Amino acid sequence: MIAPHEWVDRMTRGDVVDDCGMSLGPQAPFRPHAKIFYYRSLPKEVPIPFEAPVLFRDDLLVAVDKPHFLPVTPGGAYLQQTLLVRLKRSLGIETLTPMHRLDRDTAGVMLFSIQPATRNRYHALFRDRAVEKTYEAIAPWRADIDFPRVMRSRLVESAAFMQMETVEGMPNAETRIAVMQVQGAYARYCLQPATGQKHQLRAHMAALGLPIVDDRIYPVLQPPADPSAPPDFSRPLQLLARSLAFTDPVTGQARHFESPRALQFP
Repeated sequence: MIAPHEWVDRMTRGDVVDDCGMSLGPQAPFRPHAKIFYYRSLPKEVPIPFEAPVLFRDDLLVAVDKPHFLPVTPGGAYLQQTLLVRLKRSLGIETLTPMHRLDRDTAGVMLFSIQPATRNRYHALFRDRAVEKTYEAIAPWRADIDFPRVMRSRLVESAAFMQMETVEGMPNAETRIAVMQVQGAYARYCLQPATGQKHQLRAHMAALGLPIVDDRIYPVLQPPADPSAPPDFSRPLQLLARSLAFTDPVTGQARHFESPRALQFP
């Protein structure tokens, strides 16, 4: 049971919002059948010691350079230490909404919509595969595998915790993979997904026998010895959402956002 004073505190902090993402203060009027959302209060949250620089901002969009380890939206053990909550507080934009997914372990370009009236038009870009997405990854190098190549498979959620698996059936995941640089036993790969299945890039690289460096989910899940302990911040997954490019459905402008981050060879 949450005490009335705690609800007042949450509303004063801006942790209670309506279905448009607007904050509802303690004096907000009652609206029948309205949908109301609130951020949970967690007694202890592991601080994520990395910043997310803003790459671009106008009246329609915010593009940021998400660091490794930072979740995009609240869930599980993360609330305040999420990209969405941090941005809402730092930019003072309560209507911010993420336009696509990016794993907590992955760094790189993340796009947010500002205006509810134009949000669906940007969502449609990703739904209709009208966004050119380019990733980079560091993984083992094998001279016996020909590149560039296109991986196509059907990915579904596995019975194993957190993992996706390949099954028979019509492909729902497609990734173009090319080699950018070879350094000893490892290479830098360019990954261009045509689809957006969960863990698609990680699963496709693992299926080739080239698991991404410091991937603790593929090919074998490596659960932490102490789930309550902070992540090992010295070993980020070597996967980066390098860039997003598309034609803006509202302004007609060519948009291109790129992360300046650099991945590290082992």
